[in-house]
Amino acid sequence: MSMFKTLSSLPKTVWLIGLISFVNDSASEMLYPLMPLYLASVLMAGPKAIGIIEGVAEATSSLFKLVSGVVVDKTKNAKVWIVLGYFLAGIGRPLIAFASSWVGVLLIRFTDRLGKGLRSSPRDALLAESVPANQRGITYGLHRSMDNAGAVVGPLLAAYLLAINIPLKEIFLWAVIPGAITVALALCIKEPARESLVSSTIKFTWNLDGMPVEFKRYLFAVGLFALSNSSDMFLLLRAKELGVPQEQIPLLWACISLITTIFGTPLSALSDRFSRKYFITLAWMAYALIYAAMSYSGLTVGWLFGIFALYGLFKAATEGVEKALVADLAPKGLTGTAFGWFNLCSGIMLLPASLIFGWLYESVSPTVAFLFSGLSSLLAVMLMAFWVFKPIDIKPKLSKNKKP
Repeated sequence: MSMFKTLSSLPKTVWLIGLISFVNDSASEMLYPLMPLYLASVLMAGPKAIGIIEGVAEATSSLFKLVSGVVVDKTKNAKVWIVLGYFLAGIGRPLIAFASSWVGVLLIRFTDRLGKGLRSSPRDALLAESVPANQRGITYGLHRSMDNAGAVVGPLLAAYLLAINIPLKEIFLWAVIPGAITVALALCIKEPARESLVSSTIKFTWNLDGMPVEFKRYLFAVGLFALSNSSDMFLLLRAKELGVPQEQIPLLWACISLITTIFGTPLSALSDRFSRKYFITLAWMAYALIYAAMSYSGLTVGWLFGIFALYGLFKAATEGVEKALVADLAPKGLTGTAFGWFNLCSGIMLLPASLIFGWLYESVSPTVAFLFSGLSSLLAVMLMAFWVFKPIDIKPKLSKNKKP
């Protein structure tokens, strides 16, 4: 009951941002599970092309996540970047219907991801500034749950449109409607009154000056884990190859999002009371097991739905908690910059991750590709468990302070 009381007490800004993410993801996730089908059946592109498209788009947009995070700390204005980000995504997605090659899809996906890059860090910083520290887990969990609720509605709508024989190209055009609604809602955001976030004497540097050592180590672990976390399109492609019918692919994706929606808020809320470190470590370990299982070519459709359900729990236990940990470690006045670095490190590695995975998938075998990701994620688990918060860096400071 206390969780529901906490939810009801959250500021209107938190709920509005959640609603915006719900509508936006209804459009985004309506199209996402169709992308590998569209690329393969209409544009005749293979796994390597998927790897290039997803890797380049995501990694390049990650640079703008850092830029927008730094700028929002300097200007104290998050709304303008949030509105612009959703606007670019809204106009980019429907244009996929007019693409005549996978290169065209790459350019359009870049526009979509550019929008995400411009809005993500300002939005995450605005959420952090809207609630006290002991409500960060539940706040980010709620946001991710509402975001994933849209990811349930979107694939279900896509499955329905496919079932009534609507061409893939026309489905992409439908995304313009929720895109317009998203921008309209974003214009209603009211930022909380706050003091200057960054002193004029603080300058941005590429060596993370002013950030605690635990935050720098966390970024390193996040980057390594991201190397194993290639595009989810490969999971959908693998499922199709293992026997899941085309019309059920959106339902499989909706299954992931539904589980993440249901469990995202309560799991993130638990991290406000217990260690976020252990939440993330255990979830990353589950991810390694998931990818090891997906390497097996004898999986039945029933097993695939079970594995995808576990993947939904992984996302529920990490999406909000990882961001809450960023807010915990960020120095005062550098929240936007901290989220910029986090989004950069987790996003920039998607380029090599997707390129390597796509090359292994097509040139060697899907088994090797999934095993590579599983082993890479295990290394990140070891860093998170034994190195990120290693106490040896704190003890000398404590002993020094004890001297008279």
